[in-house]
Amino acid sequence: MPSPTTTTWKYLAPNPKSAYKQLFVQGGRIRARVLYGWYAGPDPLPPAEIAKEFGLPLEAVLEAIAYCESNPPELLEDYAREEALMEASGMNDPSYAHHPSPKAIDERNCPR
Repeated sequence: MPSPTTTTWKYLAPNPKSAYKQLFVQGGRIRARVLYGWYAGPDPLPPAEIAKEFGLPLEAVLEAIAYCESNPPELLEDYAREEALMEASGMNDPSYAHHPSPKAIDERNCPR
């Protein structure tokens, strides 16, 4: 599958207002990865049902699936950034679920 930098997506685009680098469905705040999670998650739904659930064209859902299955580097960067923030804030600590008190994060050390 072609890389996202060489593919022209009809329904997907970056969201300049988001910290996420992955692509979003144009004109909204739905990340392609969210749609893919409904397709490839533990209780998968067919693309047509996902499209209906989100009020999107079927082609937008199929494009999001193709994008995520192409393993775009920005998706991996988003995962790494989220994991680093969770680690830095203490959310990965096993006791966090019982005593949720996030640590303050020094912005100078935040992943970008």
